Amino acid sequence: MSVDETNRNARHAARMQRKKAVVNEKIAQATQEKGLILILTGNGKGKSSSGFGMAARALGHGMRVGIVQFIKGATGPSVARAPRLDPIGEGSYSTGEEAFFRRFPEVEYHVMGEGFTWETQDRERDIQAARAAWEKALVLLRSPAIHLVLLDELNIVLKYGYLSLDEVIGALNGKPPMQHVIVTGRSVKPELVAIADTVSEVMDVKHAFRAGIRAQKGIEL
Repeated sequence: MSVDETNRNARHAARMQRKKAVVNEKIAQATQEKGLILILTGNGKGKSSSGFGMAARALGHGMRVGIVQFIKGATGPSVARAPRLDPIGEGSYSTGEEAFFRRFPEVEYHVMGEGFTWETQDRERDIQAARAAWEKALVLLRSPAIHLVLLDELNIVLKYGYLSLDEVIGALNGKPPMQHVIVTGRSVKPELVAIADTVSEVMDVKHAFRAGIRAQKGIEL
């Protein structure tokens, strides 16, 4: 090994030692235990996927999970999906995550949406679906036996004013102290960001759909 390479390795080791000391200090200072409110927002793909990933992680720790999907649940004829396990109406289909998570007795799974807003084109119908979904969510948010609640696409519902923002914030603030809540969807309200513990924004750099590639099983479906 050359002298330059030896010196480079020594500098790298010194940097990593300093970084480890900083990280260890931050870990030592993080002494609180609490249920978190997490928001996944932004225009990029992966918000719901990240939420479902955390749900899977929670199951791995023996936790009970509640899931409410506010928008997804129906689709137009151009998107091929598997039939729902519990059909709620003609044209209603199951996503891969629903088919997977319904296998677990530790999961309460509710798909309450009528489809995306551009599919229904009916505001009153969307409001009714949102209210029905929120009633399911309230049951989960009031139960200490549910350790993690995923409210998928709730941000979209709030964006269009289908639910009262004050009511949602009140319910989140009143949840059991150790319960974690994940809220997904683009266009998050600033008031929701204010009460959240962790907020992540997914950026849209490139998407296959814009190249004419339809939604793929295992990726979008």
